[in-house]
Amino acid sequence: MSPYHFDRSSGNDDDYEDLFDRNNRQARRKRKPKARHVPKKSPDTILNEIAETAGLEAGFQTTYRPGLFEQGWLLDSLRPFYDQLYISDVLALVKGGKEANVYRCEAHERLDEPLLAAKVYRPRMFRQLRNDKMYREGRGVLSAEGHDMNQSVHGDRIQRALGKKTAYGQEVAHTSWLMHEYTTLQKLHALGAAVPRPIAASSNALLMGYCGGDELAAPPLSEVRLARDEAEPLFRETLRNIELMLQHDIIHGDLSAYNILYWEGQITLIDFPQVTNSRSNGHAQQILARDVTRVCQYFSAMGVQSDATAITRHLWRSYVARDPKEVSADLSRMTGDAF
Repeated sequence: MSPYHFDRSSGNDDDYEDLFDRNNRQARRKRKPKARHVPKKSPDTILNEIAETAGLEAGFQTTYRPGLFEQGWLLDSLRPFYDQLYISDVLALVKGGKEANVYRCEAHERLDEPLLAAKVYRPRMFRQLRNDKMYREGRGVLSAEGHDMNQSVHGDRIQRALGKKTAYGQEVAHTSWLMHEYTTLQKLHALGAAVPRPIAASSNALLMGYCGGDELAAPPLSEVRLARDEAEPLFRETLRNIELMLQHDIIHGDLSAYNILYWEGQITLIDFPQVTNSRSNGHAQQILARDVTRVCQYFSAMGVQSDATAITRHLWRSYVARDPKEVSADLSRMTGDAF
């Protein structure tokens, strides 16, 4: 039978003709297929779907029980570290932030250290992104492999996507933000800076050395009250790290007592995604001055006397200013007493 054959055995020619009558609105409605209505998903349904990940089902059992809102993206972000035999368990949430959470993890038995720290960036629907334009100025856009994407044949397209904040542009910015932190940690750790040892990176997380004990993570300096005899050497150590970074054209960009950890008389500088290039960023001197001022303010409250303006000027002219005569004149006037 032809697909265009109609059964007229009923003898009702009117019905048959109505099907082909262009002026018959009711008949056209009968012919027109109805669109299926797909109801919008509720927020609870969306969260449940996010939480349904292969992590738990595939053997990645964790002592820490994540909340519903974090379960899906947490296990998905840390899964590569589990598969690559870096971690065997997630023990506890150490720090929760607007942009990232930090977790204490049990290291795999093949590693020498028992505990590691995993910094997991929050998914965009849970993040409050800061305006990072000032920090991105003068630095490359890094791929997941750490390569500068501006040097690729797609460099112009990438910059347009970043400028328009398209979905692709936001994904590129996220990856670059994470990889700038990871590659900076690699460089600074190799130079002997007081930073966590970087171990691995995934698309949404960093794995690094852990600072603290089995039950308590190292607190930030902002939560520590130092005696003056302990504050003095820690202040000098903080300035040593700032100077070491500047010697290699690096400025932390957000340094303060809130992201300097303290444990057993030692400090560790953390949180480097906003790292700034001192020579290619037009705001570099301003950013350096803010870092130094915040550090001086904390140690001043601990009884350490310092001049943030003099220290910033000395550092800038020593390692960034390009006029050799200016540098020589400045160094002849400044002494280590400024520190």
